[in-house]
Amino acid sequence: MEKMIRKIKVGITGSIGSGKSTFSNFIADKGYPVIKVDELSKQLLVEDKKLKDKIIKEFGEESYTGNKVNRKYLADKVFSKPDNVDLINSIVHPVVIKKTESDIEKLLETNDLVFAEAALIYEADMEKIFDYIVLVTADEKIRMNRKIKYDNYTEEQFLKRNENQIPDEEKKKRADFVFENNGNINEFKIKTDLFINIIKGL
Repeated sequence: MEKMIRKIKVGITGSIGSGKSTFSNFIADKGYPVIKVDELSKQLLVEDKKLKDKIIKEFGEESYTGNKVNRKYLADKVFSKPDNVDLINSIVHPVVIKKTESDIEKLLETNDLVFAEAALIYEADMEKIFDYIVLVTADEKIRMNRKIKYDNYTEEQFLKRNENQIPDEEKKKRADFVFENNGNINEFKIKTDLFINIIKGL
């Protein structure tokens, strides 16, 4: 009798500057499909007319410059007030979750393992989409230094973003796999390879 192959959906998350994108890129380099949910979200903000109209209604015409999201304006407007964070999330998350689920199902038709990387898996209540969740963590100081060095963040910008994410200690209790990324890139790559071997065996 032919053995049934189990299809597995894996979510990859981590706080700002943790290295979740690096982890995802290592996996993509091995030929596995990885949906970048944060990129998908940016795309939908521009392409989904209903979503765009709701954002403009709540946060003003300045939310867009032509057909582009005015990131600085929205970031200043949203991250300065917790209520605005909740409001924009309530508008954006359902649309993004629906599209992510649809993309995952499409990829599962031709793949046994599908990954999705999203900063806000827990914050957006996306856990139920996945069979397993990987959390990438790093010390706050290291995460902040990465964002300042590589993404030109100020300390204030990092702290504002970081405050709006669930603390790592809480995420660790809910994740299926936790990988620390406080060391160098080679150590981190070895951990990714180890994870792929584990997940293929499940």
